[in-house]
Amino acid sequence: MVYAKTKEKEEWQKHVTSLICVLIASLIMSVNIKSFVRAGNLIPGGFTGLSLLIQRSTSVFWGISLPYSIINIALNALPAFIGFKMIGKKFTSYSVIMIILNSFLVDMIPVTPITYDPLLVSVFGGILNGIAIVIALYGKASSGGTDFIAVYLSNKLKKPSWNFVFGINVVILLTAGMLFGFEEAMYSIIFQFVSTQIIERFHQRDQKVTLFIVTNEPDHLEQELMNYTHHGVTHIEGKGCYLKENKAMLYTVVGADEVKDVIHLVKELDPQVFINIVKSEGITGRFYQEPIE
Repeated sequence: MVYAKTKEKEEWQKHVTSLICVLIASLIMSVNIKSFVRAGNLIPGGFTGLSLLIQRSTSVFWGISLPYSIINIALNALPAFIGFKMIGKKFTSYSVIMIILNSFLVDMIPVTPITYDPLLVSVFGGILNGIAIVIALYGKASSGGTDFIAVYLSNKLKKPSWNFVFGINVVILLTAGMLFGFEEAMYSIIFQFVSTQIIERFHQRDQKVTLFIVTNEPDHLEQELMNYTHHGVTHIEGKGCYLKENKAMLYTVVGADEVKDVIHLVKELDPQVFINIVKSEGITGRFYQEPIE
């Protein structure tokens, strides 16, 4: 009963943390768009960039001023639907909240350029964009569009896929270059490259850690671990060489961002447990992982 209440409390804490991360990430991304991105006329890639490209094109070529919010929400409708089916309901729900918040904040926040130097705009704008996405991913959300693709591919391929998404974004940016000039498009590529490297460096979910858990209660622990992490667990029987007691070792691989929560869970279930943590340099074969909830 106590464990059930503790678990429910932790779920609420995670929910609140996710919402706070979504709010902060949306605010940073929106301010970035109305400062660095607009100052340099950049196209930041992804569906955010595609929304800005459509907004700018309709204004320049047809004299029609479309709200960013309408374009961005409409473009993300199909990826969000796919996200619910292929990635997970929680992740997609938080992402939808971020998409809506970011969309309306961009329309509401006034344009406030900090600098017009194109290189500074590209570098610092890319850093802010990457930080916003990392915060969103930490809260189990994304800014939508190509982020859904990146997370889906990361889950399937079991390795980072942000450089693949960078390639897709380059195509979008080259299209922008043909319409509005390649100088701005090339600076936009710098912006996107910096953003991608920030995500690769600080997003820990794609970094894997191996846990060796020695316990006297393997049956209970292994089931709870699989329910909690959605990763497979290998059960190895053994014997302690000092006391000659029968022991069991559970072997599992989790994301680096999951380690703290998994250790807390295991120690609650078995206070006498011994855990060895090893950074995984590479993973061969396949391991089981359900889609994100």
